[in-house]
Amino acid sequence: MEYFMEALKRYADFSGRTRRKGYWMFILFYLIFAIVAVILDVVLGFESMPLTNVYSLALFIPSLAIGARRLHDTGRSGWWQLLYFLPLIGFIVLIIFFVQDSQDGDNDHGANPKEINGLA
Repeated sequence: MEYFMEALKRYADFSGRTRRKGYWMFILFYLIFAIVAVILDVVLGFESMPLTNVYSLALFIPSLAIGARRLHDTGRSGWWQLLYFLPLIGFIVLIIFFVQDSQDGDNDHGANPKEINGLA
């Protein structure tokens, strides 16, 4: 949960780097809360899914920001997220980028978060 809250604190911060664990923990909690929102919409009888839509809209910018920081950690620009607009292929390419390990040492986007935490 701390990774999710950290991502929300850095709401629109597209600079720096985010480790793999931080990114995937954010995605895990994002999906859990999205499922809860869908269930609430269904139980409350909302056909237009307002809770789910508001939740998705509220976390759109933080999702892009943490995705950009994750790409920065692999030595890529956050603009690679434009691949989402390519059906299926873009999503697969981005998943491959997101699961790759951090780039060793400093890069154009900052110091390696693993080395900062003394884990390298």
